[in-house]
Amino acid sequence: MNLALARTYILERLTKELSPAFSYHHVNHTRSVAKRAQEVASSEGISDEESLILLVTACYFHDAGFLISYDNHEDVSCQIAEEILPNYGYNMAQISVIKNLIKATKIPQSPDNLLAKILCDADLDYLGGANYYAIVETLHQELLHFERLDSKQNWTQIQIDFLEKHSYFTSTNQKERTEEKNRRIEELRSSQDTSNG
Repeated sequence: MNLALARTYILERLTKELSPAFSYHHVNHTRSVAKRAQEVASSEGISDEESLILLVTACYFHDAGFLISYDNHEDVSCQIAEEILPNYGYNMAQISVIKNLIKATKIPQSPDNLLAKILCDADLDYLGGANYYAIVETLHQELLHFERLDSKQNWTQIQIDFLEKHSYFTSTNQKERTEEKNRRIEELRSSQDTSNG
């Protein structure tokens, strides 16, 4: 498996082909998911080289579907992975693992093994991160642009509902991100109370 070449291929496509309207799902999101997944994998004790390569490959391809479709992009990401990765020495069994990891990131997330839990937590790491507000605003703008959100909808309430329903799966993210995420919920609730008052 040539992860370096597969990564270069997909990052170049994401950089060149994604519209600037993808203010959240852009190449930097993909890079940060891969970086965080590697940190969490290390913390969770994943040391098997093949597992790490499959995990990181899934990180780089998990949003590739946006190149073609906004809706059901995970399924399209799987198709792209299946089509492209044999060129880089991945066999069908390995690609099947990668596709399973990508599918787990579909909201609501449904990871069924540790690698999938790591990818899911890396994908939504920002929910408990220090730069939550800056990142969530890029998501807001993207959703408005692609008409997945009505500007009349209460964005603060949507965020609160999403944060309350969400749980991290790995002990690493539970330990490192949950407290900050709960603080966001409190802040958003109090900002809503202020605006309603």
